[in-house]
Amino acid sequence: MADVSLKEVALIVGVVAACYWNSLFCGFVFDDVSAILDNKDLHPSTPLKNLFQNDFWGTPMSEERSHKSYRPLTVLTFRLNYLFSELNAVSYHFLNLIFHGVVCVVFLKVCKLFLDNRSSVVASLLFAVHPIHTEAVTGVVGRAELLSSIFFLAAFLSYTKSKGPDNTIVWTPIAVTVFLVAVATLCKEQGITVVGICCVYEVFIAQGYTLPVLLDTAVQILQGKGSIPFSMLQTLLKLIVLMFSTLLLVVVRVQVIQSQLPVFTRFDNPAAVSPSPARQLTFNYLLPVNAWLLLNPSELCCDWTMGTIPLVESLLDVRNVATLIFFCFLGSLVVFSLRYPGDSSKTVLMALCLIVLPFIPASNLFFPVGFVVAERVLYVPSMGFCILVAHGWKKLSNKSVLRKISWVCLSVVLFTHALKTLHRNWDWESEYTLFMSALKVNKNNAKLWNNVGHALENEKNFERALQFFIQATQVQPDDIGAHMNVGRTYKNLNKTKEAEESYMIAKSLMPQIIPGKKYAARVAPNHLNVYINLANLIRANESRLEEADQLYRQAISMRPDFKQAYISRGELLLKMNKPLKAKEAYLRALELDRTNADLWYNLAIVYIELKDPAEALKNFNRALELNPTHKLALFNSALLMQESGDARLRPEAKQRLLNYVKEEPQDANGYFNLGMLAMDDKKDVEAEAWMKKAIRLQPNFRSALFNLALLYSQTSKELMALPVLEDLLKYYPDHTKGLILKGDILMNQKKDIVGAKQCFEKILELDPNNVQGKHNLCVVYFEERDLIKAEKCLVETLALAPHEEYIQRHLNIVRSKIASLSVTEQSSLPADGTATTAAEEKKKSFQNLKEVKNEQKTSQTTADNKKGHSKNKKRTEKNNMEEETPKKSTKEIKDIEKKRVAALKRLEEIERILNGE
Repeated sequence: MADVSLKEVALIVGVVAACYWNSLFCGFVFDDVSAILDNKDLHPSTPLKNLFQNDFWGTPMSEERSHKSYRPLTVLTFRLNYLFSELNAVSYHFLNLIFHGVVCVVFLKVCKLFLDNRSSVVASLLFAVHPIHTEAVTGVVGRAELLSSIFFLAAFLSYTKSKGPDNTIVWTPIAVTVFLVAVATLCKEQGITVVGICCVYEVFIAQGYTLPVLLDTAVQILQGKGSIPFSMLQTLLKLIVLMFSTLLLVVVRVQVIQSQLPVFTRFDNPAAVSPSPARQLTFNYLLPVNAWLLLNPSELCCDWTMGTIPLVESLLDVRNVATLIFFCFLGSLVVFSLRYPGDSSKTVLMALCLIVLPFIPASNLFFPVGFVVAERVLYVPSMGFCILVAHGWKKLSNKSVLRKISWVCLSVVLFTHALKTLHRNWDWESEYTLFMSALKVNKNNAKLWNNVGHALENEKNFERALQFFIQATQVQPDDIGAHMNVGRTYKNLNKTKEAEESYMIAKSLMPQIIPGKKYAARVAPNHLNVYINLANLIRANESRLEEADQLYRQAISMRPDFKQAYISRGELLLKMNKPLKAKEAYLRALELDRTNADLWYNLAIVYIELKDPAEALKNFNRALELNPTHKLALFNSALLMQESGDARLRPEAKQRLLNYVKEEPQDANGYFNLGMLAMDDKKDVEAEAWMKKAIRLQPNFRSALFNLALLYSQTSKELMALPVLEDLLKYYPDHTKGLILKGDILMNQKKDIVGAKQCFEKILELDPNNVQGKHNLCVVYFEERDLIKAEKCLVETLALAPHEEYIQRHLNIVRSKIASLSVTEQSSLPADGTATTAAEEKKKSFQNLKEVKNEQKTSQTTADNKKGHSKNKKRTEKNNMEEETPKKSTKEIKDIEKKRVAALKRLEEIERILNGE
């Protein structure tokens, strides 16, 4: 076996880089979405053991909906990508490119076992540039093929070293082979087929047997004319070890899938559910179809399911001729390779083994798979094809007449294949480009029309998406998913009537429910979403809630492990004010999946409805244990801690809100609640900064504007509060509390009686019975020295709130001033001293009026902000004590304090509601 030179490696790697450099600019498309974007097994927070318990798509192997594709080592490489670059697609594609280069180099080494150096390089170059590989290399999920192929070829190379001098057995390479086979199988299932290739190599290459020799030996032994040669006994021993190891791997694999085959529908693989002979004829016809893709990869398609290849339902179908020609050609190669000795037959035999054996798991001949044709599964079989082509080219180039033609043809093939590969990579740039390129090849696949619609839907282009979804229903009228897509798009376009009609059509295509009968094998899990979507649509109508609940229960009856049905039903039951039943629904869902953070979050919401905040907080914490970045759990648990009033919980509440704004930096609510927490902790500067950040993100944030103004007011920065209140009232001109606060500041700080009067009059326009606004207006009248109007106003206010003692007291003060002024006006002024006494009395009356104003201001501020209330209340009570009585009793002071505490509680209930006061 010749070694691979550095020049050859450089050539191969350079060609690979030239053909696949543009794959680095592609995103996550098609199956990448499920395997990468939606797969929680990639996240560092997911335990590593989950990789060995779940399938390739992150679904537990124990679940019936699992595809049973067990490739934990491939998922591990995805997880490493995520660790270094999260969801940056470039790193995933770059690693795929590297793996393809490694496969090409290792394949070159394998080729040198059967071909000369020049032919080996030709085979490796053809393999490097073949367009059929774009799905395996440019599609990120194709990494399963790449990794499996590396260990597949490494296992075979290791086995070739198991033959020692004098035909002895070297066991170390065999042990390494078994290990590498296991690793290859953990990357993708077809890795186990290398054992068959090793067996063929051992018998026909290493030992040099041919089929006639083996038959003659068997006949001699059966007739008793001879014994088994020692070399053959050694060969049998090696084969037994290989087969036993393979059997052990198969047993383990069966245990992993829990003796269950995956469930596929006729939309995935129509022939798999077709009767005989259509099933057999179609599956056999697919073999020449795959061979043609290797021979002429001019029209490639990412999805060959559904109606792409119509069923071969009759022996008279002309396509059976292609099947017959294929088997004749394949049979002639098999006969040539097994019957005749020589290097050429050995090369052909190994090429056939590489073509046939790795393809058997995907052939549908022994068990159904979830696709009709998949280009990525031809990655390993194409190795045998490339060896055959290189071997044929070698035969032609050795003839002087055909040498130049053979070189020209080879150059043309390599160049055109490289261009096709480079061009094909751009098709994988986005889902839209990928599926549009597929529609150019095949317009009879409803799934392709649906997928283009999905791509447009993701871009919010619902009108165009609807056209493609409708076309899908016309191509495949019984496609439940297509009708569901039409319904969903109509819903997005706010055409609820048309949406319901489409969902009803999809529902009518579902099998009828028969109690006690299992439908999992007949219904795709995604199709059951028709019940969820329809129920979600109609439950917007309050009169149809029971009907929606019936649909959820119908979905559950068809598939008891349908978690989404329990989740959606729980939401509906909460809406129907049935929290106990909602709790039952979520608990049932948790029995199916206790690792679902969303379920624990939903259960926490139920406990909030049940007035059990302690249990709600426990469930929020469970959700965050499973997903520390669960945004809703972070936000709502922080609010729950904040509303509990327990100061010990505030640091944790703050940390959760900080984590929330890290995940959602554009959500003003997070910063607003951080501001409220800072206000609770009397950190005024910090509270101001958070409130301002919330307002920058959302300039019309009602609560943030109002509370920032209150913060300024309570920290003796009333003039800074005014522009904030102006912004608040610009967006919300009927904001009563904002008007009262603005009026207070204008009257007390700016001495703008006119402006304050306009504020209070505006309040009474909005609500004529607003006691605080009315009372403040009375104070304005007093400031304007219109005592008669002030008296009338206070009488009217007292009628609205007859039990408010301070209004009656202020009314008495105003009446006493009116009486005092009347006496003064009637008396004469004989001396200057009398005039002075009158002036002092007038001054005193204004002092008493300010007493009224200050006391009513305190009352209003109490309703708006607890801290401002406390400050103003103390100042007002101090003024009252000086003006009315020499000293307040202890009991009166206690009563005042009780009123202040009650006001604090009222404020907490009002101001801490999210997105409103």
